[in-house]
Parts: sequence; C-alpha cells; structure tokens
Amino acid sequence: MDAPLKRVAAKRRPSKLQNNLIYGAVWLACFAPLVWLTWRGLTGDLGANPIEALIRQIGVWGLRLLLVGLAVTPAARILNKPRLVRFRRTIGLFAFCYVGLHLLTYIGVDLFFDWGQLWKDILKRPFITLGMGAFVLLIPLAVTSTNGMIRRLGRATWERIHWLVYLIVPLGVAHYYLLVKADHRPPLVYAAILTVLLGWRLWDVWGRRAAR
Repeated sequence: MDAPLKRVAAKRRPSKLQNNLIYGAVWLACFAPLVWLTWRGLTGDLGANPIEALIRQIGVWGLRLLLVGLAVTPAARILNKPRLVRFRRTIGLFAFCYVGLHLLTYIGVDLFFDWGQLWKDILKRPFITLGMGAFVLLIPLAVTSTNGMIRRLGRATWERIHWLVYLIVPLGVAHYYLLVKADHRPPLVYAAILTVLLGWRLWDVWGRRAAR
C-alpha cells in the first residue's frame, strides 16, 4: 500500500478513545433496561403483580438482546461496517446475564428457591421446559466467549459451538409465546424478526457456497 493510502486508512480507523467511547455507549445501552426496570420497581410502576412483571420484562430484554446479537452481522454486511461485528460478544454476554437474571429472579423471588417445585415446573410446564433448555444452551456460548477459549478450541470448533444461537433464540421466542396468556402480538413480532434474520443467514450461506 502506498504511503498516502496508508495515511487515509489510518485516518479512517477509530482512535483508541473513540473505540472506548463506542464500547462504553454499547455497554450503557445494554445495561440501561435493567436500571429502568429497577427504577420502575422502586417507584411501584410495575403494575398489580410487580414480581411477575419484573421476571417477564427481564426475560424479554434478554430475548431482545439475543435478536440484536443476531442482527449485528447482517447490519455489518449491509452497511459495509465490518467493525460492528466486534460488538456481538458484549451484546451476547449481556443477553446471557439478562436471561440468567430472569431465571434467578423466578427461582429466588417467585419460588423462594424451592428446587422441587422448579423441577416439577420444568417437567410439567412446556414454556419453562423450553426456557430452561435455552438457558442451558447459552452457558457454553458464554463460557467460550473469551479470546483465550477461541485459541484453545480453534476457530472452527468455536464457530460450531456458537451456531447453537440459532437454536437458542427460537427456543426463547417459543418460551415467550407459550408464557403469554392473552396478547400474543409481541412474541409474534419477535418471531417475525427472527424469521427474517434466519432467512438472511441461509441466503448468505447459500450465496457464499455458490460463489466457490
């Protein structure tokens, strides 16, 4: 590369300060819903059944972040902004934290750590079975999210593990749909978004194989 082109590339590359600010903004955006829900809980703004509302909303935000994580790669390709992909890890880890907190709140606040009742719910209530399955599958993704784990596993193995997300998110959508008793429009909207994202992924894989 010629010296002038190198200078242009260097100018286009964000500085360390800009990177830190962007990461900080992403982190705050992911953390903000929890702050908002906490504030609503403290001010009595979660309705007649605040515990149920809190558990559900934490889980919904976990699902939303999972969908955002799936949308990062298509957005990076469509917008020609490959550096957007670096935010998938942060978003994914926040999604895992929200889903884990959703489960912990259900077990601790709703069931008072009654493990026997939890086991009965898993066996008898399909939406809990699906939700628990999604959480269990999320664990290896969170554990292998570090650069060190990528090096230990190898890129190919790591990618195969992280393809689990294409099973996890449908399980999460199905969990939400079965949980809702009346208005099914929100989970159906998430199902539509998921369908579009999965369709894009299939089209992208097919296009790449056809180009070989």
